Amino acid sequence: MSDKINISELVCTRISHDLIGNIGAFANAVELMEDDDGEFLEDIKNTLKISSAVLNARLKFFRMAFGLQNANLENMDIVKKTTADYLQSLNLGHPIKADINVISSPFNRAVMLACMCAAETIVRGGTVKVSSTRQAVIVSALSDAPLAESKIAAMQAVLDGETPENISQYAPLFYLAKILADEGRKLTINVLNGFSLIIS
Repeated sequence: MSDKINISELVCTRISHDLIGNIGAFANAVELMEDDDGEFLEDIKNTLKISSAVLNARLKFFRMAFGLQNANLENMDIVKKTTADYLQSLNLGHPIKADINVISSPFNRAVMLACMCAAETIVRGGTVKVSSTRQAVIVSALSDAPLAESKIAAMQAVLDGETPENISQYAPLFYLAKILADEGRKLTINVLNGFSLIIS
């Protein structure tokens, strides 16, 4: 899979896509502030506040999940907070929460990436839950609303060695599968009770 696909290109494309909308909103708000006579000042301030919070949360997450190894990946509290903040930035109208139980630090990057993948399946709010057994770490998408079946099917196709449409959308999964394979670990999908990524 990774021999045929340039994962770094996928990651760069995906990160750019996930940041560009809020950068544009931020830039537009600054431009409006320069031209505004005060009538929309509160709306502009609110846009700037929200956009900067989203950008901050996503940049911190991307740095840890995709960047070079750093000490923050060893700190469980930072991993949990960074992941929770990222998930909350995804859909402000239908929030996605984090429920992350204790995990061991060697899995932290993988768990962050798995949380990113699980969140992709949640359409109208829900929770990304991380739990573990002696054999595996399980990252599940939980929601009262139906999950995105097309994305689940595409993720399974990726793990089966196929190339989905809009391939950069699945950059986190490609990267996750590669780092786990490099460590001799396995990634599987379970759809019996919703959607779970299982790292074993």
